[in-house]
Amino acid sequence: MARKNLLSGLMADTQPPAEGPAPARRTGGAIGAVGKSFAEMRANAVIEIPADMIDMAGLKDRLGTDPEQEALMASLREYGQQVPVLVRHSPNYEGRYDIVYGRRRVAALRRLGMKVRALVRDLPDRALIVAQGQENTARRDLSFIEMANFARQMAAMGFDRKVICDALSIDKTVISRMLTVTDRVPEPLIRAIGPAPGVGRDRWVAFARALKDAEAATEAATADTSGDSDARFAAALATTRKPRVPRAKPVTLTIQDAAFAQWLTRNLDELRAQWAAETGNQQGKDEA
Repeated sequence: MARKNLLSGLMADTQPPAEGPAPARRTGGAIGAVGKSFAEMRANAVIEIPADMIDMAGLKDRLGTDPEQEALMASLREYGQQVPVLVRHSPNYEGRYDIVYGRRRVAALRRLGMKVRALVRDLPDRALIVAQGQENTARRDLSFIEMANFARQMAAMGFDRKVICDALSIDKTVISRMLTVTDRVPEPLIRAIGPAPGVGRDRWVAFARALKDAEAATEAATADTSGDSDARFAAALATTRKPRVPRAKPVTLTIQDAAFAQWLTRNLDELRAQWAAETGNQQGKDEA
């Protein structure tokens, strides 16, 4: 009996445990959390990229040159780049990058021969353009027509009004006025005028409504060599105004001889016809 109990005990020790709920596996969750944290660290890591490895992408938001570029270069030269730009891996060229926002800083650093401190994100084309538009919203130096031209490019790429509004943080009414201007004023004329920082929405809308001869307006804008974009707008605007026709001044003739005055009055039509015939004045002939 004792042997049987001993065997029973040994067999009990070798039996698998009763089935029950499996203990939670913490290893996978911990690894997942570490992986997620690592991915977040990579996304938020700032790397240095040679400026000539960054290509301009997205839409063109500036018209003409940037008058403050030299000041930006001086600041970067003295203090370095304090705020990183945003780039994505180029979908076309291995090892290269596309700029998402920070174009002015990249251009300045390229001229200085300095590397660019950047965050890298994986963004499709549409997201890149929306991000660029949101960057423009935070900037105070873009003029009305530059913002309108950006909205025009987004509309041409098939973005609906809501996306354009969200990208530029502008309501639909303002977007509609912007697109009305860019629909009526051809892009070559807009680029000939430039940013026109002193010209606001109302004057651009009035110009667009009055514009009849875009070619003449473009010639007038390009003829202005002062380098002042506001002056080029004024020159183009002047072509929409009708020239003033000077009004003829009445002529007063004083005749002392009453008899001659009466004779002149009776023969005035005949004398006018004779004058018209001698001078070839058709209007005088018709009125006679």
